Amino acid sequence: MEEALYTATIFLMTTVIAVPISARLGLGSVLGYLAAGILIGPVLGLVGTHEADELLHYAEFGVVMMLFIIGLELDPRALWAMRDKLVGLGGLQVLLTGLAVFTLAVILNRPINVAIACGMIFALSSTAIVLQTLTEKGLMQTSGGRSTFAVLLTQDIAVIPMLVILPLLAGATLPHVMADGSISVGAHEKAAHGLSLVDGLPGWGMALVTLGAVAAIIVGGRYLTRPVFRFIHAAHLPEMYTALALLIVVGIAFLMHLVGLSPALGTFLAGVLLANSEFRHELESDIAPFKGLLLGLFFITVGAQIDLDIFFAAPGDILGLTLAVMLLKAVVLYGIGRAFGLRRRALWLFTLGLAQAGEFGFVLITTALSQNVLPHTLAERLLLIVALSMLITPLLFILYDQISKRFGEKEEERREPDTIDRTGPVIIAGIGRFGQIVNRLVRASGFDTVVLDHNIQAIETMRHFGVKGFFGDPTRPEMLHAAGLSNASVLVVAVDDPAAAIKLTKFARRERPDLHIIARANNRGTVYQLYNAGANDIVREMFDSSLRAGRYVLENIGLSEYEAAQAEQAFYKHDRYAVQELAEVWKEGVPSTQNAEYIKRAKELESELEATLLAQLQEKPREEA
Repeated sequence: MEEALYTATIFLMTTVIAVPISARLGLGSVLGYLAAGILIGPVLGLVGTHEADELLHYAEFGVVMMLFIIGLELDPRALWAMRDKLVGLGGLQVLLTGLAVFTLAVILNRPINVAIACGMIFALSSTAIVLQTLTEKGLMQTSGGRSTFAVLLTQDIAVIPMLVILPLLAGATLPHVMADGSISVGAHEKAAHGLSLVDGLPGWGMALVTLGAVAAIIVGGRYLTRPVFRFIHAAHLPEMYTALALLIVVGIAFLMHLVGLSPALGTFLAGVLLANSEFRHELESDIAPFKGLLLGLFFITVGAQIDLDIFFAAPGDILGLTLAVMLLKAVVLYGIGRAFGLRRRALWLFTLGLAQAGEFGFVLITTALSQNVLPHTLAERLLLIVALSMLITPLLFILYDQISKRFGEKEEERREPDTIDRTGPVIIAGIGRFGQIVNRLVRASGFDTVVLDHNIQAIETMRHFGVKGFFGDPTRPEMLHAAGLSNASVLVVAVDDPAAAIKLTKFARRERPDLHIIARANNRGTVYQLYNAGANDIVREMFDSSLRAGRYVLENIGLSEYEAAQAEQAFYKHDRYAVQELAEVWKEGVPSTQNAEYIKRAKELESELEATLLAQLQEKPREEA
């Protein structure tokens, strides 16, 4: 008991320290878990290999849960819509990368089964690190980001057949390519299983039992989950939902084990079948905490089992192999990306973003080791290579940022702005979500607009819907004059970049003192800058929607619709007045919390607002029900 509590305390304490630090450094949680394992294992020796091996049996169930959740998130209809990229781009990447690494392993005199395992391990990339980085950098919706996501999704799906193939590599009689080119044949004995439904059956019997188990999962997923969930719902006990979710995952995993298949295969299949179920989100929320903890435990135990002596014995070899594998993957990715039409920044994002190995590599290495596919020494080296490649990934994204800047400058020089062949009373600079609504309203009301944007994809998307826009930087004087700045009645500044919005407003006001300028702002600081730059009307992105929500609140806590609307209108007028007043005392570069004059005036204005609204409500007392 004391030993178990000691081990749990060490694991949890190291986790809550290492993982948040790793996340703050932008390295992701996976590397944090690995670092925690390395710290308590080979570095400090707080946990021995025996304890890590014992825990790994339980931690591996986190992988099963993760694949179940991946299945839940894969809507079959969405998969069908993405079939070209999944099968073409993703499938080709997994196949060619695996083949390239397999060839390298054979050249290094590894047995065929070991070479196949190595090919599968390094065909995968880090879903956790790459998706997190793409999201943080706002690259998910770019062409390179979408292609990268498609490949990562394909890799996650490909893990399932890989986990099925690995035990076959251990049991099959496979050739070994010798240094002199000759081929020798050896056999591995398959490890005996405990409980089994297929032991002693003839081949056709094993096939029937296996198909029956898979069919049971399919039928149960489609027809039994709804009545079972309704039965559980009638008990009105929230913990029963968690128990049922665990029963589904554990039960299916056990059934797959009984027929000799990978538990991950069954749970993944069940997840896909339940992806369109109304209970999908309930299942996901119940399983996610267990998945997160067990998966974290898995990566910690992997880290604890890494032998740093192997690295320090030959650091050049390990680092050289890591860079060689990443370079090999990058060459394959670059070629596939070009073949599928990716260019410039998108191509480099695709190439550098996927060049590392991934967390599923740890899963495959651990499985291959337990199935006697990989020798222990080689498995240790492969764990080090996978971990090092993941550690190098942030550097690859830094390299991409540098390449992206250079390509961005070249593309801007290469692509000439469109020739603007018409003018109108309204110029809209920026056609994102904000600008689109303004443009649709004005055009639908019968007025012509001239739309400018430096995002060619946004312009081309508009053209697909029959709305003409012009590519070019709207902050450039020649673009604005070509769009008819000298005769326009209204300029809408809807660009995303606050600095560009301020620059554009200043120029337009200087050129046309009589022009009415309506500008978009994302916060109060930008409001004050735009006000000082000369904007007539400044619209905060969230202000009007928040004001409307506040009015709905008032309508539902006792005010009539008329009174709530009056309060909304009074608040709106006072806020416009307050912005003008506060703009006079606002100081650029000085936080408002450190501006005493600003704070004093803000408090005075807030008191004035309360007095105004209370006086208005007292003038029109509510009718008693």
